[in-house]
Amino acid sequence: MSFLDPQTHSDPMAGQPVDKDWWRGAVIYQIYPRSYQDSNGDGIGDLAGIIHRLPHVASLGADAIWISPFFRSPMKDFGYDVSDYRDIDPMFGTLGDFDAMVARAHELGLKVMIDLVLSHTSDEHPWFRESRTSADNPKSDWYVWADAQPDGSPPNNWLSIFGGPAWQWDGERMQYYLHNFLSEQPDLNLHNEEVQDELLSVVKFWLDRGVDGFRLDTINFYFHDPELRSNPALALEARNDSIAPSVNPYNWQNHLYDKNRPENIAFLKRFRALLDEYPAAAAVGEVGDDQRGMEIQAEYTSGGDKVHMCYDFAFLSAAQPTGKRIGEVLSKFEKTVGDGWACWAFSNHDVVRHASRWNMSEAEQRLYAAILVSLRGSVCLYQGEELGLTEAYVAFEDLQDPYGKAFWPKFKGRDGCRTPMVWVRDNATGGFTDGKPWLPVAVEHLERAVSAQEDDAASHLNFYRRLLAFRRHHPALVKGTMSHLQATDEMLSFVRQNGDERLFCAFNLTNAAQPVTWPEGQWQIAVGAPFEAPGDGQDALLGPWQAVFATDASHDGEEDA
Repeated sequence: MSFLDPQTHSDPMAGQPVDKDWWRGAVIYQIYPRSYQDSNGDGIGDLAGIIHRLPHVASLGADAIWISPFFRSPMKDFGYDVSDYRDIDPMFGTLGDFDAMVARAHELGLKVMIDLVLSHTSDEHPWFRESRTSADNPKSDWYVWADAQPDGSPPNNWLSIFGGPAWQWDGERMQYYLHNFLSEQPDLNLHNEEVQDELLSVVKFWLDRGVDGFRLDTINFYFHDPELRSNPALALEARNDSIAPSVNPYNWQNHLYDKNRPENIAFLKRFRALLDEYPAAAAVGEVGDDQRGMEIQAEYTSGGDKVHMCYDFAFLSAAQPTGKRIGEVLSKFEKTVGDGWACWAFSNHDVVRHASRWNMSEAEQRLYAAILVSLRGSVCLYQGEELGLTEAYVAFEDLQDPYGKAFWPKFKGRDGCRTPMVWVRDNATGGFTDGKPWLPVAVEHLERAVSAQEDDAASHLNFYRRLLAFRRHHPALVKGTMSHLQATDEMLSFVRQNGDERLFCAFNLTNAAQPVTWPEGQWQIAVGAPFEAPGDGQDALLGPWQAVFATDASHDGEEDA
């Protein structure tokens, strides 16, 4: 029998309260390590640089950091092709640097989540080197191998997200191997329990080093159809470019057999059981699917025995969402995912920065930021989002991303959102490095550098600080329920509630004043709200790109029916 609260109990090792539920409603700040801060002048960001800049993240009001891969890698896909899961690539530092970074983050009150790539490795990983030598070596079945068809063609019609067939012929083994991404990223065979065991030992390795959780790359790609059935064509009207660019025929298939397989559920339960052995470890999964994203989120997050939360690409696609579109996504999520949990994002390291993708003014960016942090779920912010950074132009000769090189010029790749963070305005490299940066620093970004915004109370950076402080002050925004959803193209509103607190949130998504439809209650403008209050109480119009947050003084603490 335990007398400890199941959600908040004492860690006997640290003697400090541990919130097992910290991830629910957390604001997670994504760091792309190559581009955050260089400490040694080689033009590439590193762990020591991250340590130096962690106070910035803490001052923003984030709860956690998510760091994109820093493992040993030949860097064909910039760390998402892992050659050693248990070591740091020398360009980023050492395991000692990693330990120091975790310690510093924890001193600042920040949780640390790292990016785990469990679906595939680099072709330079020792596992793959051994696997390709023969069909009967100890690791021969650790990857997905298949014979050619009688005419020598690949085993089926599966396609790679990075272009072309998802099968690569290997002359040494005289078979094809599966790669859902680059040919240098062979897919692991998780049907083999030895592979699962080894991957879970990797998870344990990092948990034992003090990480608080994981972002799981391509979580729905872990398993393939063992019968290797070909995918059917997707109807023309059902196609979209939310997962792959429109020029990629990957969008033309219904991906029934190369991902989203039911066998994944049992593995995720094994993964969660391991995490539950630690005081408060959590995981967020990336669901890359344009047809069944929310259904997969429901499968992976409901029941409390798989991952804690997932995100899909609902708001990471091209079109700027109207109030009506946001309402549709939220309604579908509530109906589909149920007791699961979302992690919402507008930008990350794989998509055009939303300031440019949606062609937003400063006022629009602030309004949408307020929407993002008001949704029921956790939040991912991408580095530079707090500065209002736009997508940078990267000339072809400076391009690093193999994805962009493959589909240039119709798709320019992901380098435009990965250019270096800008810290100092009066510096050609934005204070990122003393050397030549691995990607050019966008000149237009310098005017938005941290130093240019730090002391300006009206700056974008300080707006984000006020916004996140307001969110943290209101438990209804962090962990509360959502009800009374109203959504038109022009207006979006809902009520968030947690215990005795009831908070009304309304957003004007136009450049003209709009009336607000208030739910029943005695509404008072919330103290510290990061927007100006409407002038004449509830009858006042809400100004262009403005939001209102109000608390219900009449609420008796009972949950809405």
